[in-house]
Amino acid sequence: MITHSRRHCVVELQALPARIGQVRRIVSAQLRHWQLDPLIDRAALGVTELLSNVHRHAQPDKVCVVEIELRLGRLTVSVHDSDPRLPVLRETGGLETCGRGLALVAAVSEAWGARHLPDGPGKVVWFSLRAAPAPAAPPHTVRIGAKKPVREPARAVLTAVDARAVPTGVPAPVAAGTGPG
Repeated sequence: MITHSRRHCVVELQALPARIGQVRRIVSAQLRHWQLDPLIDRAALGVTELLSNVHRHAQPDKVCVVEIELRLGRLTVSVHDSDPRLPVLRETGGLETCGRGLALVAAVSEAWGARHLPDGPGKVVWFSLRAAPAPAAPPHTVRIGAKKPVREPARAVLTAVDARAVPTGVPAPVAAGTGPG
């Protein structure tokens, strides 16, 4: 289920690999709609990492809610799930292939955090980015009266060659077996 208002969008899903890609596209499209193109890569990476953590770690199920909100010049992306265990940021070396998700979220965002849901089991993990709209495209100017001279296309002069019309300067095609030789 997807719901959204002018500056708020909520997507409920089961955090499975195929759905994670769909949510990335939804987040990207929503940010384009809000004219926040410079934030798309970081927001898509962050939401991917948070959803991957739900897929790997959330118990008893993988159902979660992704929420993106633009308020007071700040974009906040949060993921709510039913697992009460809060994530832990691990120190990782450069060679690990697992356990880097929160470190990536911390690296691409200006702030992030996790807290228990106040009205039941589960938690919310979030990150935020400073939002600045994409620069406007320069206006297209049209000058009236400043016309450039336009050349007419060259006319093809046709001559009869071998009972076929061929433009002048273009060699006539030779039928197979009739050429010099």
